[in-house]
Amino acid sequence: MPSIEAVDLSKKYGSFQALSNINLKIEGAKCVGFLGPNGAGKTTTLKIFTDMILASSGRALINGVSVHEEKRKALNHCGALIESPEIYPSFTPREALSMVAEIKGVPSSETKKRIEDTLAEVKMEEWIDKKVGKFSKGMKQRVNIAAALLSEPEIVLLDEPTTGLDPRGMSEVRDIVKSLKKHNRLIFMSSHLLPEVSDVCDEVAMIDHGKLLVYDTIGNVTAKFGGDGGGAQTVEVGFSGPVDDAMISGKIATLAGVVATDRVDPRNVRIKFSGGLAVQERLLIDLASLRIGVVSYRPSTSALEETYLNLIKDTL
Repeated sequence: MPSIEAVDLSKKYGSFQALSNINLKIEGAKCVGFLGPNGAGKTTTLKIFTDMILASSGRALINGVSVHEEKRKALNHCGALIESPEIYPSFTPREALSMVAEIKGVPSSETKKRIEDTLAEVKMEEWIDKKVGKFSKGMKQRVNIAAALLSEPEIVLLDEPTTGLDPRGMSEVRDIVKSLKKHNRLIFMSSHLLPEVSDVCDEVAMIDHGKLLVYDTIGNVTAKFGGDGGGAQTVEVGFSGPVDDAMISGKIATLAGVVATDRVDPRNVRIKFSGGLAVQERLLIDLASLRIGVVSYRPSTSALEETYLNLIKDTL
């Protein structure tokens, strides 16, 4: 089972405490959002996990192996994308990844297939022999993600992978991150974008001023720390087609536990309900029984935002 763990992890830059006794253990194939405002300590944490910088104290472990003490062994099954490196514009993706493969020690007999497979995974196979200099930022970022996948890692560390991209590029990269979960990988992705974490991740670890505030599933976090003190929660439900007002008020709003409903757009409805995970599970079953084309069901971005602000304000 893939795992990453921070044990009493701290980092000081002179008198500035960037990280303060972080204790965090993540296990299993899933996507975990590392959420916090700019300057919270997210990149510092990821750089310690990749041995780019040294911790002042504490340990960073990958699959139980200390990154600092046994770097090669710890990072052998880990791929990382930190601060989006630039690619030589005169290179093609094949050439750029060939260089990365050599640095990472990929066997020469496997290099060609690895490059083709990873570029296919990020939907760039049609551009494999085109010059990178003509690519959009989103396309370049997909090549960077492919580079992180060359070693066939079971753990992938991503540092704000959509930063600086236009809306289309952000959407493309998010879809790729979602697809990475299908290959039994543990993905640890830093972000300061609430909708991104809500859309892509299964769990969330929140950090601010170098301190870990909470780590749990998004549903549990919003339930425990949301504005209603664990009473009311909100989910956003997507439907395959438009849902009319009569269905919302006459059927959805009358389901057990529902406190309020709010239309986001013709195919998405925000539902506020009272209760914990058992009620949330029952609500999904009841919605499915209505046979009105439920295609997605997730904690509302607004609920995560409310939770985030409640937690962050206490550290200001």
